[in-house]
Amino acid sequence: MTKGRTKIRIVVAGDRGTGKSSLIKTAITLSFPAKVHPVLPPTRLPEHFFPENLPITIIDTSSREEDNGKVAEELKRADVILLTYACDRPQTIDRLTTFWLPKLHQLEVFLFYFILFTFYINLIFDINLDTVYKWTYLCPNFMCQVKVPLIVAGCKLDLRDENLEHSMSAIMQQFPEIKACIECSAYKLIDIPEVFYYAQKAVLYPIGPLFDTETKTLKPLCECALKRIFILCDRYRVGALSDVQLNDFQVKCFGFPFQDSEIRGLKRTVQEKLPAGVNERGLTLEGFLFLHALYIEKGRTETTWIVLRAFGYNDDIKLEDDRIPSPLILRRAPDQSVELTDEAIEFLMAVFDLFDSDGDGALQPHELEELFLTAPKSPFTEAFSKELARRNAFGGLSLDAFLSEVIYIYIYIFGMWLQWALMTLLDPTCSMENLLYIGYIGDLSSAIRVTRTRRLDRKRQQSQRSVFQCFVFGPKKSGKSALLDSFLGRPFSYHGYTAMTDERYAANIVYRPDWESKKTLVLQEIPEDEVSKLFSRKDSLAACDVAVFVYDASDESSWNKATKFLVEVAGHGERTGFKVPCLFVAAKNDLYSFPLAIQRSTRVSQDMGVVAPVRISTKWGIFNNVFHKIVSAAEHPHLSIPEIEAGRRLKQCHRLINWSLMIISVLFQCRRFLLKLQLPLSDWQLTVFMLQERIPPVKEISSSGAYFQLLGGAMIIKFLLWVIYDGCVYKLKFYLITEMNSIVYIKKEPALSDSNWDKKYTK
Repeated sequence: MTKGRTKIRIVVAGDRGTGKSSLIKTAITLSFPAKVHPVLPPTRLPEHFFPENLPITIIDTSSREEDNGKVAEELKRADVILLTYACDRPQTIDRLTTFWLPKLHQLEVFLFYFILFTFYINLIFDINLDTVYKWTYLCPNFMCQVKVPLIVAGCKLDLRDENLEHSMSAIMQQFPEIKACIECSAYKLIDIPEVFYYAQKAVLYPIGPLFDTETKTLKPLCECALKRIFILCDRYRVGALSDVQLNDFQVKCFGFPFQDSEIRGLKRTVQEKLPAGVNERGLTLEGFLFLHALYIEKGRTETTWIVLRAFGYNDDIKLEDDRIPSPLILRRAPDQSVELTDEAIEFLMAVFDLFDSDGDGALQPHELEELFLTAPKSPFTEAFSKELARRNAFGGLSLDAFLSEVIYIYIYIFGMWLQWALMTLLDPTCSMENLLYIGYIGDLSSAIRVTRTRRLDRKRQQSQRSVFQCFVFGPKKSGKSALLDSFLGRPFSYHGYTAMTDERYAANIVYRPDWESKKTLVLQEIPEDEVSKLFSRKDSLAACDVAVFVYDASDESSWNKATKFLVEVAGHGERTGFKVPCLFVAAKNDLYSFPLAIQRSTRVSQDMGVVAPVRISTKWGIFNNVFHKIVSAAEHPHLSIPEIEAGRRLKQCHRLINWSLMIISVLFQCRRFLLKLQLPLSDWQLTVFMLQERIPPVKEISSSGAYFQLLGGAMIIKFLLWVIYDGCVYKLKFYLITEMNSIVYIKKEPALSDSNWDKKYTK
């Protein structure tokens, strides 16, 4: 049953005397009426009349000309239209093609675009619209899309003219919008329920979205939806459904299992007509599709529709909205990213093998198109992948940076994984949605994982990410684009400089020197003109794992701009808390360096705490393991974080505050300990008095005298600690006020008064 549909409205129309009212009355009473009104009121079939348990309302229409307006309104409101003709009156069949079908087209019951066609024809050629309607029936290909299904019923079968059979067959071939033609007899009670059953079936189980009646093949969208269902049922990814899996499929869709004999009969039917449809493992994908085409061709469209709806498809053969993942399950901090899990990667590899129909280890364009036909659109468009993929001499795409010898239009399995990794990083919701469309099984939360925050990575001095994002800064003509091209394995371009106005991405796999593990590195080129816009957002560096600053080693102004970008990144990171490791890259090392280049770069690197520039030449193919060094910096995010003067002073102040508060805390705990011994300061005078009293020699000291000596010593210690505590607090307040006034330009807030310090820091 169509999800959300609660009733069906059938409108019966036709010439006078064709049996409309008798047909309706007989369906209700199951007996031929001796007398019937010219036009019946709206009639409702009971819900249990058909297995779908939907209430059906039947609308009878008048054949009088004065009621044409009312009839037109009813036709527009119909879910399905039932046109009648009389089997004993051949002229009523002719009226179908000369009056009723043109009338339905004129009312826009059938065609979305027909009104535009008629408007332009009438405007350009000044032809009467009635003539245009007749043209459309001579050329039925003008029809674009059926909005309301049409059923034709031949009444008075008991009086049938034998010459009508050939006429009706020709009409159905000419007009594919006629979904079925049933001949019946109210007088003889022949096929009356079948007429309304087919009308209901045309609404609930339309053949149009499923099957091309001319080519006798499944339509692309239906075929790919069934492929997705097959993938979901093929849990072991062997390309065939076993008997157990077929039974599970049957129970999920229809609520009851197959009998063993039924499974054997299905396989026998498929194997007789399509030997490749069955193998030793079970029913193959080809056999699964063949069975559905066979069902539809035999008129059992409900079988395929029940299967589609059981797996979440709507009437447009798209997944229902409640099946699409919600962004709420990806709630995360700005400095967290999303990656594919091992389970998702294994699934993608299996899907790749399934759609690699020719077994060449690559998805050709038509195979990739088939893979994403069940999705609203393919995410792997040329616009998406042109900056990811290596382009060969024939304009093809090869995303695997290590397969440089291939000259066909391929997407290799590593390339497909790179595309998914990038899509998951940039748009995880889109990635999850497309995983669902291509048949991912189970909870989508098992397909992705949210990494821990980058701040926590810096604190623990190690990153566990498998995908790193690198921002590439640099002035114009510094060599940023050449760096990204070389990362993709593209040869050096001698065609000169091309200005980049948009952000550009390049993704590839970087192996460790020992080749035991690998990381995915995504380079994002930041155009010079976009740097200021980038820093206008507080969390602009939150998604960055490492920043690279490229400059032309032969141009001093290029070095100055790169240094300026580094200072801006460092300052922005200190202000927002999103600090990133940074790395200089000296490009165009094949040219002479500007004077004092090494001295200046060394001084800046030492002052700001970053490593010396990595010198490369894309022209000569010298890279000095620059991509490994970028990945290494991202893996150890606590290193190579630049510091500016303001940041160092602020860090020193924070360190002093933490150290001082620790000392004060220790002294305060000592003071509390002494207070617990109930030795108040008021006992100081008593202690002095006892110490001034003449005490006998040690050997002659009494137990009471020893007690008073111990008590006096403890009180002296307490008094000294109290003096040290108050003195430290006073000196700390004075020093911190001085220091905070000196760095007020960092914090951008006034120095605190002595009373405020008492309130804020000495609690």
